[in-house]
Amino acid sequence: MNTETCKLLIIGAGPGGYVCGIRAGQLGIDTIVVEGNKPGGTCLNVGCIPSKALIHAADEFAKVAHFTGDNDLGIATATPTIDMAKTVAWKDGIVKRLTTGVSGLLKKARTRTVSGNAQIIDGKTVEVATAEGPLRITCENLVIATGSRPFELPFLPFGGPVISSTEALDLQEVPQKLTVVGGGYIGLEIGTAMAKLGAAVTVVEAADRILPQYDAELTKPVLNRLKALGITLHLSAKARGLSEDGNALLTETQDGALEIPSDKILVTVGRAPVTQGFGLDDLGLTMNGPFVAIDDHCATSMRGVYAIGDVTGDPMLAHRAMAQGTIVAEHIAGQPSVWDKRAIPAVCFTDPEIVTVGALPGDIDGARTALFPFAANGRSMTMERDDGFVRIVHDPETELVLGLHAVGASVSELSGEFALAIEMGATLTDIAATIHAHPTLSETVQETALKSLGKALHI
Repeated sequence: MNTETCKLLIIGAGPGGYVCGIRAGQLGIDTIVVEGNKPGGTCLNVGCIPSKALIHAADEFAKVAHFTGDNDLGIATATPTIDMAKTVAWKDGIVKRLTTGVSGLLKKARTRTVSGNAQIIDGKTVEVATAEGPLRITCENLVIATGSRPFELPFLPFGGPVISSTEALDLQEVPQKLTVVGGGYIGLEIGTAMAKLGAAVTVVEAADRILPQYDAELTKPVLNRLKALGITLHLSAKARGLSEDGNALLTETQDGALEIPSDKILVTVGRAPVTQGFGLDDLGLTMNGPFVAIDDHCATSMRGVYAIGDVTGDPMLAHRAMAQGTIVAEHIAGQPSVWDKRAIPAVCFTDPEIVTVGALPGDIDGARTALFPFAANGRSMTMERDDGFVRIVHDPETELVLGLHAVGASVSELSGEFALAIEMGATLTDIAATIHAHPTLSETVQETALKSLGKALHI
């Protein structure tokens, strides 16, 4: 059996694993990254990047379709068509460029990569099944960065008409009737895109509202847009399984049993950590429910073993995994790096988009809230999208900003300003006194701070 040794061994080359590998290489740590599939993990290959590509294609299609009828801009065009196979090929090209880029960055950092499936022997030894045969790697430090997978319902197993987000992002044609089980961000992102491309979309959600992790004020503009797109919503409803012929979803609604005819049924009820099938159980690590428990260095209960990303729990976000990967590499290099982040931005790429950083209204006793509508913002008007708002939660005594949120077109691009304000301990005056460019969406952040201080100018 071939053997290798290293100081740091990382299982998984997703956002957390490859960033950990790059940073470790930069710091001179002898590092090996093991990945069974393509580098980039779920996010790059079958998640964040391809879903945003599909959303972009759907938005462009919807724009052209809008101009086939009467519109305020006076633009006229023919009825559009879409070749989904070509769209998917374009999406795959973007993914290939990025995965190739990740491989190049690891090589530039002098981090070794091994392609194959890893099996943990103990906390210092991993055996990898490679195309050239088994490879045994011994290490001083081990990082578990195996990510997550779509959660599968036992009564709706994936296969046939029942698909996960992975298959949904690779469809070669738009389904005529798409039913989405789960009204969270993944289901609504893909469902909205498919509706814009011409599918008749139905959403089945067990809770009494969509996007239940957000408050109703934030989700109302999204709800209105879903209705405008003709998407049918069944709230407080539960999927029960497939009909006998496999052409319908059996659902229990508040009004009784309902069969929803479906060409495809997209199940998006969450993601589960990948902790099985590679020997992790044999390490006997302390767990936090289904997730690996870690400290502020991302260290597990076994010395020299770390875990980062989705296997460590919520929020399952690529940028959280990246930050954890950097912390682990720097900690192993002896640098004073710990998890002391004050907030993690979360973005929902629905239509309109939602971005949140920090506390939501009601999270902190005594906090106050102010919002500024995009309907009073010139840039929003010129974009023909003035629905939504920016909102700030703050301490009324110290002016400390505790949370920033927005719902509206393209508000994901405000997430950096939101996160920076929270991370640096900004006050309302800090934001209000900062000159924001005109005309931009970001002006609404300054206007919201001014409104919180009783100094609103444009409302």
